[in-house]
Amino acid sequence: QKREISNFDYLMYLNTLAGRSYNDYMQYPVFPWVLADYHSETLNLTNPHTFRDLSKPMGAQTVERKHKFIQRFNEVEKNLPAQCHYCTHYSSAIIVASYLVRMEPFTQTFCSLQGGSFDVADRMFHSVKSTWESASRDNMSDVRELIPEFFYLPEFLTNANHFELGCMQDGTVLGDVQLPPWADGDPHKFILLHRQALESDYVSAHLHRWIDLIFGHKQHGSAAVEAVNTYHPYFYGDKMDLNNIKDPLIKSTILGFVSNFGQIPKQV
Repeated sequence: QKREISNFDYLMYLNTLAGRSYNDYMQYPVFPWVLADYHSETLNLTNPHTFRDLSKPMGAQTVERKHKFIQRFNEVEKNLPAQCHYCTHYSSAIIVASYLVRMEPFTQTFCSLQGGSFDVADRMFHSVKSTWESASRDNMSDVRELIPEFFYLPEFLTNANHFELGCMQDGTVLGDVQLPPWADGDPHKFILLHRQALESDYVSAHLHRWIDLIFGHKQHGSAAVEAVNTYHPYFYGDKMDLNNIKDPLIKSTILGFVSNFGQIPKQV
């Protein structure tokens, strides 16, 4: 509020307090999508409609999608041990590695997580706009957020190592990440504008709402239910007392689930 620290530094500080660090892909620092405009020729940071709704999780960015997740919560699918809105997570080892797949050592990490090879080209991270549309609107199993590199590291957006990432069904050969029109095809300009968006007055005024969802009181319990922000019980690592679980199969299942699909940060 006093502008003595940047939003970026504040978020990194919160991630550290919540037990997340660059040293653990499974608990990597999580950052928010801050923009909703990936189609305009110029980016207007004075227009509220340019920004993502930071008071809502990625699963509730559109009314239609929000209602679908509420319906899932109310129906309680037969194969779920408890009510939840989301069976996937906003941050996991595979999400981190998929964003950074064009850079080593993340290339090898991604391939090892995928069983030794790259994923199907159409599922690879290839476009900022299409990734936003998938995570905010189109894909019910995709609620991913961002990683810090989106705000300072242009190199992860280019295929400087010339990896053969495959060809999509429409014939597009995967190379550099496709950027929004307002970036003019320049990764450095994308990072510059994206960082400006993170530090903008709008985000500064609303960032605490997203922090409530990820690190705060809307993370679990009745406040999370009301905010359409509940996840599979196994994602709440600090709520699962593994020492009291005697069945080794159940214990290994939970550990495998967390390592593959992510973990809710510790509540700050």
